[in-house]
Amino acid sequence: MAVSSAKTVADRLRHDWTKQEVLALYELSLSDLIYTAQTVHRRYFDPNRIQISTLLSIKTGGCPEDCAYCPQSGRYATGLEREPLLSLEEVVAAAQAAKANGATRFCMGAAWRAPKDRDLERLAEMVAAVKALGLETCMTLGMLTEAQAKRLKQAGLDYYNHNLDTSPEFYPKIIRTRTYQDRLDTLRHVREAGIHVCCGGIVGMGESRADRAELLRQLANLPRHPESVPINLLVQVEGTPLYGAPSLDPFELVRTVAVARILMPASYVRLSAGRTALSDELQALCFLAGANSVFFGDKLLTTANPEREADRRLFERLGLRPEDDVD
Repeated sequence: MAVSSAKTVADRLRHDWTKQEVLALYELSLSDLIYTAQTVHRRYFDPNRIQISTLLSIKTGGCPEDCAYCPQSGRYATGLEREPLLSLEEVVAAAQAAKANGATRFCMGAAWRAPKDRDLERLAEMVAAVKALGLETCMTLGMLTEAQAKRLKQAGLDYYNHNLDTSPEFYPKIIRTRTYQDRLDTLRHVREAGIHVCCGGIVGMGESRADRAELLRQLANLPRHPESVPINLLVQVEGTPLYGAPSLDPFELVRTVAVARILMPASYVRLSAGRTALSDELQALCFLAGANSVFFGDKLLTTANPEREADRRLFERLGLRPEDDVD
């Protein structure tokens, strides 16, 4: 696919991408691919602004799922200590600190297969309290029923994160305790409740380029594009089945970011897990390819994240400004 035709297919929001089209984007020269992605990016976003989110684990470890990448699975000996659901006061204090450090969205994650109905009121209180601070709210709690999604919406939840992780074909090699359709059903419940969708995947798990292309095609061909698309680079944790997996070519990560930007032009594309393994130069290339959101803070759910000051220095060197900065 020539760069001119690649630009043409990205001129409008589409939900009918073919496998051949997506793979053709991946196969462009890197300069043509980044040029196309940057051109698309500038139609929808200020290229010098970045959205900052902070992620807090509100319930850690003991998950019954068998996701091969996850240190929070109770099936693997990773040395992670289980922690119960945090108190409302602990969550609010963390949200206040996140806001003071420049975050505009506060994400709360719990290591559950699915929340119990008895937990919903405590979760709803957390959402309402964080919302009252003037932050956007996001949660990731596993699978949701239709009724649970509606209750969280009533509490003021803005976003729900539920990743597809990988392609339908590669998915059974990574997860056996939850089907791909289970994930799609949760996304449907979230959409029908009126909550924005945060949905992406993980690269570097041993999947092929075709799997990465198919993951992005699945996301782009949803009835509505996810408002946020996190691109996670596998963080290898000793004790999980994917520990020791071959490293992903860094340029393949850049290509994945660029293709995500082209397929979902109006979505935030977030550099998520794995940023500690990326050089400043590689992160800059990802931003040039269309990434315009990061998790900010020293820790994600259980794994390390670049230190806040390191991120601030990087943003300053690149001329990137948080979205809440006023001119």
